[in-house]
Amino acid sequence: MAVLAAVQDRIVNPTTVKIARGMSHFGEHSAGWSALALVGAAVDKRRRKDWVGAAAGIVGAHAASIAVKRVVRRPRPDHPNVRVGVGTPSRLSFPSSHATSTTAAAVLYSGLVGRNVVPAIVPPMLASRLVLGVHYPTDVLAGAALGGVVGGFVRRKLNRNRSSR
Repeated sequence: MAVLAAVQDRIVNPTTVKIARGMSHFGEHSAGWSALALVGAAVDKRRRKDWVGAAAGIVGAHAASIAVKRVVRRPRPDHPNVRVGVGTPSRLSFPSSHATSTTAAAVLYSGLVGRNVVPAIVPPMLASRLVLGVHYPTDVLAGAALGGVVGGFVRRKLNRNRSSR
């Protein structure tokens, strides 16, 4: 709790909260990341199957995080020193589904665009969950790890399928 409160003390201001809320809405239920993959499928007809596979991987990563949440059942932060800046669909915290689906999306998109987008996409989403006070640091780290594993697995499968075509 002390780490979360310290992070908030250092980086929370009206601008970061506004940005974090936008990111939260975009990442809710992996919808924004899945929608981007479907746009990729519509635009990049040659790799349509890969983009649809990426969308499925992102949704799968989100589903995996929900399954883990229901097993672990860790409650979200609730402390007077932590400011909550957004509503959440559940009271469960571990792992962060936003961190999971964002990391999976970043890993999958990196393979599709030929550039490592993980450093540009993942840290801001992880930080946003702390700014909003809805996750502990370990929640976002575990979510990123889970998303990385799922995204990496799906990416390898897509690469194998592509090479066999």
